[in-house]
Amino acid sequence: MAQIKEDDGFLTAEQKSNLGLIASYGVVIVMIIIALYPTIWILSASINPNNSLSSSSLIPAGATLDNFKELIFSNDYPFFVWYWNSIKLGVLSSIIAVMLTAMSGYIYAKLDFWGREYGLMLFLVIQMFPPMMAIVAIYVLLSMFGLLDTHTGLLIIYTGGAVPFASWMLKGYFDSIPTSLIHAAKIDGASQFRIFWQIMLPLAKPMLAVVAMFNFIRPFSDFILASLLLQSQEQLTLAVGLYRMVASQFSQDWTMFAAGAVISAIPVMVLFLSMQQYFISGLSAGATKE
Repeated sequence: MAQIKEDDGFLTAEQKSNLGLIASYGVVIVMIIIALYPTIWILSASINPNNSLSSSSLIPAGATLDNFKELIFSNDYPFFVWYWNSIKLGVLSSIIAVMLTAMSGYIYAKLDFWGREYGLMLFLVIQMFPPMMAIVAIYVLLSMFGLLDTHTGLLIIYTGGAVPFASWMLKGYFDSIPTSLIHAAKIDGASQFRIFWQIMLPLAKPMLAVVAMFNFIRPFSDFILASLLLQSQEQLTLAVGLYRMVASQFSQDWTMFAAGAVISAIPVMVLFLSMQQYFISGLSAGATKE
């Protein structure tokens, strides 16, 4: 009777399962198309021989690499200087942010001291305010200290802005690591720094990789702060340099801009591919006592 009732309905259990599977695949395919379309579009535009971003086909007629050659070897725009500036800011910001937030996250997760709760609450309060609210104050402060149009000023802003959120991320990760490891290390005579360096950091590699990647991508691709604080050509980052290159032209060469966008994606892809192993590794590294 139960089987008859099930068959009398609109769909059997097996049909419902298949329909759900088809719907899931459909959603995944739509999301993949949404994610890949801008990338394919910008790749197509970068090899377009005309100055237009649009093309009648995926591979434009007369596709060429001249846009890349003209941009890279141009005597009018210091492309390699912009590129180096972006990479330098991204790498330094990533390294400094990882160092500061790893120590901060460990201290708040594993050490007990007065004001610990207030410090964590302050980090949360800071995250409640959008960064745009502080732009005027940032500009005035950097002007007072003579740090306008310098990479040092930008680096301070990037690393300072990374500390609250990344510290909370790492604190949560360190909280998941058993405190018994610390007690065992102390019994063996390990100092607090050695515990942090040889036990906790190897275990936190997946989260450190995430923090490092986020704090490389943000400075590398930032436009608003860099365009506000940097003025001279030799100090510009790639995003600002490409924008000003197009804005300064009487007839905007958007295909050259697209070529620059493609080249700018290379460091991010290389970083992700080189660090993806650390997202799942390090969960047990350093926990075994030799």
